Amino acid sequence: VQLQASGGGLVQAGGSLRLACTASDGTFRRSTVAWFRQAPGNERAFVAGSGWNRGDTFYADSVRGRFTISRDDAKTTVYLQMNSLKPEDTAIYYCAAKVSSGNYAFKPSYRSWGQGTQVTVSS
Repeated sequence: VQLQASGGGLVQAGGSLRLACTASDGTFRRSTVAWFRQAPGNERAFVAGSGWNRGDTFYADSVRGRFTISRDDAKTTVYLQMNSLKPEDTAIYYCAAKVSSGNYAFKPSYRSWGQGTQVTVSS
């Protein structure tokens, strides 16, 4: 399945952005979906994940309490609401999906990846 990430942009520190991830087959109904990010010179790192069967969510320590991952009712889009943004949140954000559950932060377990959307937070 092809994923499409959108919603990135330039924002001042303390501001908010909402990223969206959609799937070419129109549904994430039975998929675990996660957001990762990659800053220049760094490896791609886990940000947040959403399970499909119990609505579980899981966050990296660096974003817990500021970011929220959610799905729309029709399970067609997964969002990442980012509040209280900091300059260190600057990165390209990627969404990823898999059919297995759990193990949200393990990159190799994800079969589908979006193209990434740039988030830049100015100080």
